[in-house]
Amino acid sequence: MKKFLFYILILLAFGAVQYSCDRSSDIESIEDDDDTASGDSHDEEIDYNWDESDGTLIALEGTSIHVEGTGVTVSGTVATIDSSGYYTVTGTLNDGQLRVNSSDSESVHIQLNGANINCSNNAAIYIEDSEKTVIMLADDTSNSLTDGSSYGSEAEANAALYSKSDLTLYGNGTLIINAKYNDGIASKDGLIISSGNYNITSVDDAIRGKDYLIIKDGVFDLDAGGDGFKSDNEDSGTGYIEIDYCDCNIVADGDGIQAYSDLTISEGYFTITCAGGSSGYLSSGASAKALKAGSTLQINAGTFNINTPDDAIHSDDALTIIGGTATISAGDDGLHADNSIEIEDGYIEITKCYEGVESNSITMNGGTVILHSSDDGFNASNGSGSMSATNSLLAINGGFIAVYASGDGLDSNGSVTMTNGTVLVHGPISSGNGALDYDGTFKITGGILVAAGSSGMAEAPSSSSSQPSVLIKFTSSYSAGTLFNLQTSSGEEIVTFKPGKTFQSIVVSSPNLSVGSTYQAYINGSHSGTENEGLYTNGTYTSGSQYTSFTASSITTTIGSSSGGGGPGR
Repeated sequence: MKKFLFYILILLAFGAVQYSCDRSSDIESIEDDDDTASGDSHDEEIDYNWDESDGTLIALEGTSIHVEGTGVTVSGTVATIDSSGYYTVTGTLNDGQLRVNSSDSESVHIQLNGANINCSNNAAIYIEDSEKTVIMLADDTSNSLTDGSSYGSEAEANAALYSKSDLTLYGNGTLIINAKYNDGIASKDGLIISSGNYNITSVDDAIRGKDYLIIKDGVFDLDAGGDGFKSDNEDSGTGYIEIDYCDCNIVADGDGIQAYSDLTISEGYFTITCAGGSSGYLSSGASAKALKAGSTLQINAGTFNINTPDDAIHSDDALTIIGGTATISAGDDGLHADNSIEIEDGYIEITKCYEGVESNSITMNGGTVILHSSDDGFNASNGSGSMSATNSLLAINGGFIAVYASGDGLDSNGSVTMTNGTVLVHGPISSGNGALDYDGTFKITGGILVAAGSSGMAEAPSSSSSQPSVLIKFTSSYSAGTLFNLQTSSGEEIVTFKPGKTFQSIVVSSPNLSVGSTYQAYINGSHSGTENEGLYTNGTYTSGSQYTSFTASSITTTIGSSSGGGGPGR
């Protein structure tokens, strides 16, 4: 009871000693750290077992600090924890610092229980040495850290919460950080956040784990002058970010989430706005990607709302999307990977971009991609800019694709293969581009393909295909929204499609086409069925004007001026 009463009193008490935050020597910036990487994650189950039976109380009293217990030394308004153990921090410090400098082999556990620390010339919490530090945000508490806009020439830290060793944060409380100097939270080793609510405003990066950053859970509201989440150690096996789950809103002048090596997202809700959004200005050499990985980037699930003037989702190597839902507005590419992109499932809607999906190898096995691009929709390219055939490949094995393109709809500097799925291409309008454009071959063996666009560079799938295709080049253009219908001579519907852009050619490939059969093409009319991105199903087509009648004479049949056959009314 005596300890409890004392605890209440010190929360109300205020001292009168003024102190300026301590600075340390042996200068070493986090950017210049070359220490050996910490290797495996430092996460342990015991980290989350709070034991205050023999804990120490650190009461912040405005201009002084009171300690009840052992393991802490106080100099003015700087409290230094020098031993492993459990420490509870309460109250407000007007201008001071909490430091950790423990050489013990056990961890230091700190509970922030309504703690507010302001430091005018250094980090609010500075972990100089510790085997590991674990910070718990006490339930239903609000805690805050504020540093100064200048640390001075001898300052070693560069974040409001700065650690030179492994750091873990968890709890059901709230941590508010106003980082006026550089980063919000930074660890020179590994950083794990297992839970909690974080509201961070930072001059540079909001949350940074140099060796790795692992987010197991939490709610994050980040406003960063640099990157939102970041890990950037270049040593082998480090520089990765793993997100099991989080609910985050990131506004960043740089990248939203940036990993030097691998980035893996398993689940969560992500609203990410970079550098003013897709209509914002991106200076030369700057990076403002929502998700960025130097090596592999994998998304297993999650909901993403992305707005950026740069690439939305970017990997310097390989991008894999297993599932999830994404709405993207990008000034550059929607999805980009230097080597490969593989989409297994999920729903991706790109409302604005330069190129929609770009990589040397693109594989679509399932899911849905709907995109609007000012240049190419899908672009399989090795990035060399060469127009000659390469090993680039666009492989469509399933799923649903709808492309609204001002450039090429499906473009491959190598080849295209399609075995299944549905592909709908709207555009381009300009004859300098084509709905389909490939340098090698386009081999289709299954699925439904409808591609409407200009006629100047119109191409159909290759004769090496096993599923028939028809390319119709019209004598004049038709406006967006004009129905096109292809049916058998007996009136069986093959496809009814409403292009979203002006068109003068259309390609149709379907399992219901056969060589030697006769077909009729109609313009206008109406359809009673359900329309999905221009394709009608489950209804009846009411005829408009017959444009042509023809016989599919080969695997690839072309109707129009260049074919010598077909034409209006034939």
